[in-house]
Amino acid sequence: MSWTVESLQQGYPGKSKYHGGLGWSTIGLARGPEGRIAVLDTGGFGARRRLLTQLQAAGVAPEEVTDLLLTHLHYDHCLNWPMFPRATIHAGAAELEMALALPDGDPLYPEFTIRELARHPRLRRLTDGATELPGITCFTAPGHTMHHLVFVLEGETRTIFSADVAKNRSELVTGRADMTLDAEAHAASIARLNATWREVPGTVLLPGHDLPLRLDAAGNMVPLAERACAIEAWFGNALEDVTRFDLTEKGTASSPA
Repeated sequence: MSWTVESLQQGYPGKSKYHGGLGWSTIGLARGPEGRIAVLDTGGFGARRRLLTQLQAAGVAPEEVTDLLLTHLHYDHCLNWPMFPRATIHAGAAELEMALALPDGDPLYPEFTIRELARHPRLRRLTDGATELPGITCFTAPGHTMHHLVFVLEGETRTIFSADVAKNRSELVTGRADMTLDAEAHAASIARLNATWREVPGTVLLPGHDLPLRLDAAGNMVPLAERACAIEAWFGNALEDVTRFDLTEKGTASSPA
């Protein structure tokens, strides 16, 4: 029942000001009993090339992935399930029914992807508690969506994949969320997430838009990787004239006006 988890894509704690949602979300890879290989959330369409590269580096072919675990059905977390032709898909029953009832054109839910997902022959609809995967449980944490799931994977290192219940360390620390449907319910969900994180010393938490985190002996959040994020742009008349913007803490930043 032991699982090991690594990041395939770092989540990024930022928003695009002028070009719609940024949506750079965390994608995880979990290896478990009986040769099971699970991908935790699948990212948005723009993540596909990077996802394939990272899977190759991890020694995993898309057809070797046995399971996909989806925390919620926003476009930046669920779009790439068709990349995994043999995987069983585990998604929240209530989240799926809610998404299917929305009119086409919702800004966060990809309607055609969700309709195809609902017809998938290997879809497993989850409720709170045990999943069909040994050593993995889930619970509902409303706020960002009202049926958002958190996955807990047992192993030598216990791992919580929380996605957008608390997108980044700021939300974990303050107990408040930047994007929410119900602020009071969301605050309770973040409190539950923090309490679950502290149940087992050494537990690793993977937020939806930040680095993996662990608590030190004093209870402080410690990132388990170095942030890597940049944009390259062509503002001049030559392809060789490239401007690179470092989007990490080391880059130049200013407060919004």
